Amino acid sequence: MTLATKYRKRPVEIEAMILKRDNVDDVARWCGGRVLRESKASDPTDVYVALEIPTLEGVMRAETRDPTGLYSHGDAVIRGVNGEFYPCKPDIFAKTYELA
Repeated sequence: MTLATKYRKRPVEIEAMILKRDNVDDVARWCGGRVLRESKASDPTDVYVALEIPTLEGVMRAETRDPTGLYSHGDAVIRGVNGEFYPCKPDIFAKTYELA
């Protein structure tokens, strides 16, 4: 029986932005994504905002209200060592990364 081998992440620096309701446009510009906004006809102040970002797997959507997608408010959007973008949940980000 072959057993799993333990590995440790190498100390590499990445760039990341934490997705918040007030920085969606900045994150979109940074990662080459786009922002989608749509208000309800019954209540124009109730605005749905989503961020679509390019990843190695295709376009993924971050929603800042009633998150139902793969991204949600508070997630990190990371640019990896090869320039790729990917999501990271807040608890995993806190356990894995620290300020450089």
